[in-house]
Amino acid sequence: MPKISHRGEVMPPSPIRKLVPFAEAAKKKGIKVYHLNIGQPDIETPKLVLDAVRHFDFKVLEYSHSAGNESYRRKLVKYYKKCGIDIDYKQIIITTGGSEAILFGFMSCLDAGDEVIIPEPFYANYNGFAVAADVVVKPITSSINTGFALPPIEEFEKAITPKTKAIVVCNPNNPTGYLYSKEEMETLKQIVLKHDLYLFADEAYREFCYEGTHTSAMHLTGVEKNVVLMDTISKRYSACGGRIGAFVTRNKELLDAAMKFAQARLSPPSFAQIAGEAAVDLPDNYFDATKEEYKKRRDLLVKRLNAIEGVFCPNPGGAFYAMAKLPIDDSDKFCQWLLESFSYKGETIMLAPATGFYGTPGLGKDEVRLAYVLNTDAIDKAMDCLAAALKQYPGKTN
Repeated sequence: MPKISHRGEVMPPSPIRKLVPFAEAAKKKGIKVYHLNIGQPDIETPKLVLDAVRHFDFKVLEYSHSAGNESYRRKLVKYYKKCGIDIDYKQIIITTGGSEAILFGFMSCLDAGDEVIIPEPFYANYNGFAVAADVVVKPITSSINTGFALPPIEEFEKAITPKTKAIVVCNPNNPTGYLYSKEEMETLKQIVLKHDLYLFADEAYREFCYEGTHTSAMHLTGVEKNVVLMDTISKRYSACGGRIGAFVTRNKELLDAAMKFAQARLSPPSFAQIAGEAAVDLPDNYFDATKEEYKKRRDLLVKRLNAIEGVFCPNPGGAFYAMAKLPIDDSDKFCQWLLESFSYKGETIMLAPATGFYGTPGLGKDEVRLAYVLNTDAIDKAMDCLAAALKQYPGKTN
C-alpha cells in the first residue's frame, strides 16, 4: 500500500473541530450542546449582502481576474481608507478566505526550513499553513497573567536566528481576544526593521475592539516593504461560508510573487466577491449594534467565569474570544469528558482545548478558549453547565 506524505502525517488536526464527533454523539443522546468552541457568529449576514448575490444578473459564471474583480478591489480601497489605510487597488489580491492569504504569504516570503515567529497562544491553523509551506513556527509565549500582552522584545530577540524571515501577529487576537496597543505595534516595527523581516498582520477582527482603538500594521510608517495584511470578510460581516479574504501589501515584488500563486488557483469565488463588494456599501454605523452585542456577551462571560471557584479569565479587548484558566488536569480530556460523560439538566458545553493553540508542547493544559458567539441567555446557561461540570470532573485540581 502506498505511503502518505510526511507532510500529510504531520499536518495537525483542528483543535476546534476534532471534538465534533463527540458533540454529535451527545446530541443523538438528546443532550443540548452549547457551542462556545468555534468562532461562527450567530449575527445574521446583512440582507444587503445576500440580496446582491440573489439579484445579480449574469449569463455565465466565469472566472474573475486572478487578483479578484477590479470593481471589488476598487471598493476595498474605499473601505481601507475609512480605516486610515491608503493603498491602491493593484496592491490587493482577493483570496479564498483569509486562510489563502496566509498561505500565499508563507509561500511567497519563506523557503522550506525558514522560520516564522508567532506569539502563542495563536490561531491553530497557522501551524497547518506552516506545514503546507514547509516552514517552521517558532513560538514565543505570552501569559494569561498579563492578559496575553505582547511578549517583551528580548523574547523576540532570543528566538531570532539566521533562518527567521517573518513575524505573525493577529490583532485583535484569536484565540485570546487581546488587542495590541499602538506601542506594541511600534515594538514589532522596531524588530522587523532591525532584522529585515516580514510582518504578517492577520486583522480578521479589526472591527471588534471594545476598549481602545485598533492599530493596523498598515498604519506603521517606514515598513511599507515589510508589512503584509491578511484580511477576510468572514467575521466582519458574519459571512464565514463565503470564503473571501484579501492579501494586501505595498511591496510590489512580493505582490508579483503572490500573484503567481493566485494565478495557479485561477480565481477566487465569484458569488462571494459580489457579496464582499456589496458589504462595503453598508452604513458606517453598521458595526455599532454588533459591537455592543458582543461587548454585552463578553462582559457577562468574563463575569460568570471569574465567579467560578478556581477559574481565571482576563478581560479581552477585542475579537469575540476569551481564554480561561480552569482547575483541571488536562483540557483535552476535560473538553471530551464534557461531551461524553457529563450533562446538567440535559445540557452541556463544547469548548476548545487551549493545547491546540500553543506551539510549545505541554502548554495550555489548564486553559480553554471560549467563543462568545451565542446570546446572553445561552451564555448564562452554558456557564451554569461549566460551574456544575467543574464540581463533578474527576480530574479537577486545586
